[in-house]
Amino acid sequence: MAERESFEIGGIEIKPGERKTVDLAAAKLYTHTEMRLPIHVIHGKKTGPILFVSAAIHGDEILGVEIIRRLLKMKSVNKLNGTLIAIPVVNVFGFINQSRYSPDRRDLNRFFPGTGSGSLTSQIAKLFMTEIVDRCTHGIDLHTGSNHRVNLPQIRAYLNDEETERLAYEFGAPIILDANFLEGSLRQAVYDKGLPILLYEAGEVFRFSEIPIQAGLRGVLSVMRAIGMLKPKPVKETKIKSAVADSSVWVRAPISGIVNTKVKLGDRVEENTVLGEITDPFGETQENIITNDAGTVIGKLELPLVYKGDAIFHVARMRSTIRARETIQAFRQEFEPEM
Repeated sequence: MAERESFEIGGIEIKPGERKTVDLAAAKLYTHTEMRLPIHVIHGKKTGPILFVSAAIHGDEILGVEIIRRLLKMKSVNKLNGTLIAIPVVNVFGFINQSRYSPDRRDLNRFFPGTGSGSLTSQIAKLFMTEIVDRCTHGIDLHTGSNHRVNLPQIRAYLNDEETERLAYEFGAPIILDANFLEGSLRQAVYDKGLPILLYEAGEVFRFSEIPIQAGLRGVLSVMRAIGMLKPKPVKETKIKSAVADSSVWVRAPISGIVNTKVKLGDRVEENTVLGEITDPFGETQENIITNDAGTVIGKLELPLVYKGDAIFHVARMRSTIRARETIQAFRQEFEPEM
């Protein structure tokens, strides 16, 4: 059998069986210092899929960085079929400045596929598409909740695509949200190229939370096995049977004040359930936060200080109430020692 060809990216050659870190030239700072996008490539000896796993498109969403670090430390990835491209920090500028945004105050995940002559944010998006996405067959993008909000581990995917749906279930997160595309998102740009992509949401900004990290790492490995990059486990592992939500809604603050929550992530709520209450510092004013929709709480605000209209609870409308309840219970039991 003919030897597999080398993999080239950023002018660097990676031979079959090799792994290398490559720095893609992104832009210069105004100090003349070169800013680079670091990636790590593992090029297997045997042919197979080419998967990218990315994190920190928003510079403050660092949980995925740790998932990728642990993934690259695993011995099994040294014997993979195909090629893994790991990009732990996509938004290098935001990551360094501990900011969600690029230096031009733009959200990178609204500028894909980007242009070569537009804003700095648009040019970085273009670089990512041409140097990474155009070489790949599959993608996984790792995110967290934003702006003081925490997310239950969940996959967001377009389930009308058969392969995407299969891999969403293989990931094994407790919730799959059949989510529409956001204009300019990486997920939309990758899908437009005909590639299956999963978006993993879990945890919160600036935090390494063990449960979302473990669930995310396990999910990435499960997808790699499902597409033939890694060998199946000798003993079939018990996998979370994901519950699917067709839509979701944010429950917002009816008044400004201080929030006391009454529900936690994963809780089942019915229509007209009191999710919490808002008071003023003196306790003279109080109003309940009530949901108009039945579903499962998949995200919530951690900061107790709110203005009227702030999004506080994210409720997913589930296809099956029974499946959702069983899935959340199984997930909690599995991670009970860490909870």
